[in-house]
Amino acid sequence: MPPADRPPIRVVIADDERVVRDGLRLMLETQPDLLVTGTAADGDHALRLTTDLRPDVLMLDVRMPSHDGLWVLTRLAERGMLTDIRVLMLTTFDMDEYIDEALAGGASGFLLKSASYEDITAAVRATAAGDGALSPSVAGRLIRGYGAWRKADRVDPADLERIAPLTDRERDVLTLIGEGLSNAEIATRLVVSEHTVKSHVSRLLAKTGCRDRAQAAVLARRVTR
Repeated sequence: MPPADRPPIRVVIADDERVVRDGLRLMLETQPDLLVTGTAADGDHALRLTTDLRPDVLMLDVRMPSHDGLWVLTRLAERGMLTDIRVLMLTTFDMDEYIDEALAGGASGFLLKSASYEDITAAVRATAAGDGALSPSVAGRLIRGYGAWRKADRVDPADLERIAPLTDRERDVLTLIGEGLSNAEIATRLVVSEHTVKSHVSRLLAKTGCRDRAQAAVLARRVTR
């Protein structure tokens, strides 16, 4: 739990189903460090609300009326708002094209609505902190998809340039991020402290230009063999 003097994480929820919006709001507001500042039922409202309220995290459904969540994500990216606002895609669907487009478009995480209460609240906190969040099934799809991509030997030279400044240990950490491991799991695997892992993650994000952990995971899929 964050210190008492730290402001709560401000969240906007965008989902076309009222029962989902209300359920998520009630769930998040049981936590003293999370504050839902608004909800939206369609893409147009989600974009307006996010632009006006500037939340820390936007929980964004993929399929919504008027415009879907991917359209909202694109508009936020065009306006340069993803620097300050983290987007956590929350959806019933885990189809490959949605995962790829969402993460490539700047989403910081992708979580299924079937996730547990604990996983959802933890994902919001992780997303706000810049760590990103991927449900296990999404991480598995990324592993399979980028595994096939790598076998075709199509590594982009630009991606290789991005990882060139990394130390050997930072590359190890990047690889494990790509496998979907948390900082605690990486620390166990590498037999180091979790604080050390966090330092490595911060440095590799800065060196590679990845905005958050989700983008680092995508980069890892592309370059790790």
